[in-house]
Amino acid sequence: MAGHSKWSNIKHRKGAQDKKRAKLFTKLGKELTISAKEGGGDINFNPRLRLALEKARSGNMPKDNIDRAIKKGTGELEGVEYVEIRYEGYGPSGTAFIVDVVTDNKNRSASSVRSTFSKRGGNLGSDGAVAWMFNKNGLIEIPAEGIDEEELMMTALEAGAEDVKLEDETFEVITDPADFQTVLDSLVEAGYKYEEAEVTMIPENKVEITDEDTAKKVFGLFEALEDIDDVDDVYSNFDIPDEIMEKIMG
Repeated sequence: MAGHSKWSNIKHRKGAQDKKRAKLFTKLGKELTISAKEGGGDINFNPRLRLALEKARSGNMPKDNIDRAIKKGTGELEGVEYVEIRYEGYGPSGTAFIVDVVTDNKNRSASSVRSTFSKRGGNLGSDGAVAWMFNKNGLIEIPAEGIDEEELMMTALEAGAEDVKLEDETFEVITDPADFQTVLDSLVEAGYKYEEAEVTMIPENKVEITDEDTAKKVFGLFEALEDIDDVDDVYSNFDIPDEIMEKIMG
């Protein structure tokens, strides 16, 4: 769902309603462990770990949990061996889904993802089946209130951003993945506060869903995939109008 402020707003509303604290901490812990394993435990030389640490702190993850997760990644503590896997598939009305998984059991994860697609009116595809419909970009979301668009644009572009646009009262700063951390650091140094910052998958084109029943099915698949314990993130190209989404969300 990441990749557009509307998706993020839906995620925030959903999170306020039903995201359990333990599940959030598990997800954050996995990212800390993997980041530390890949690039070491020093945030000054590991941008991915630095971002993971910022998210863990903003999510109020206890310091002891954070420290343990990082030490498992660096090998200072014994821990589970996690692997990252990407699944691709189709949902109702030709919608495309990318599902990123972080797991210690590939068979379990594959079975859960496949079963969820099947039960919810979709089907799991092969590698590359839908990835071509998305672009991998850095995305930094900054609340628009009180922000001068021209100043933000100048700061972001000078730092290496590809684009800045206003979406639903939020400025979206788009970057190349390689320039993401540099742009984020520059914006923070300039005094800008961001709501979300991540390297994500942004759909090139969206499938607009205007039928409420179809919208329920599509969003139901999205929620079911997100609720799988091993799933780290879900991306899709569906676009449900706000008035229909509000009915679905209750």
